[in-house]
Amino acid sequence: MSKQSEALILRTYPFHEADLLVTLFTRAEGKIRGVAKSAKRSRRRFGGALEPLTYVTAHWQEKEKQELARLDSCDVISSPLTSVMTYPRIVALSYVAEVIDELLPDREPSDDIFRLALSVVRHLEKESVWKPLTYFDLWIVRLIGLLPDLTHCIACDQILNGSRAYFHHMADGLLCARDKRLASTEITADSRTLAAQMLRAPLESFDGAEWPRQRGADLRKFLAQRIQRHIEKKLVTAGMLEKI
Repeated sequence: MSKQSEALILRTYPFHEADLLVTLFTRAEGKIRGVAKSAKRSRRRFGGALEPLTYVTAHWQEKEKQELARLDSCDVISSPLTSVMTYPRIVALSYVAEVIDELLPDREPSDDIFRLALSVVRHLEKESVWKPLTYFDLWIVRLIGLLPDLTHCIACDQILNGSRAYFHHMADGLLCARDKRLASTEITADSRTLAAQMLRAPLESFDGAEWPRQRGADLRKFLAQRIQRHIEKKLVTAGMLEKI
């Protein structure tokens, strides 16, 4: 059966001698995996279309009882490669692709997450990576259903507005000063306010604001912990981001 859909390329892996195993996040069918025949030998059909987070129209064939599709071609709609590929951009794009791949189950479409990814990729073409990454982490954690209430202590239900708050990798939400655990990390009131603003406004509304690495760093750490606890393993690219 022939199929096509808008898609974002997530990852590619060597497969047999000249083929590539490609993971795509399609708009119509969610995450699928397919084999791009002879993709390592010939660039005629795929060219640069298989780079991470390239936005394409994918064409593939599926057969009953076969887990892997046969990827016939990808027509590029837009590519991150049209902008200068600095090391922070490469790592940031890889991080977004890894998070989507690890969090989303196969064959479950999500138009909200697809639109989020497109917006974040567009903003990663600009100067700082930290603003779009903060927005991406916050919203994908919310859309997956992993974002706790950021206004109350998970242990005693104390309102945290105006109070110090903490998080711990084994806790399911924020903790007040009285209930914080050993080796907890503080999340500032500024970062909690930032999260509330980002949950109410599109990413474009934050354009023009200065965004150094330190802004929202505690919020990103908290959200990455939520993701990694859910998938029960460390994100490779999260460690790379920490070293930028």
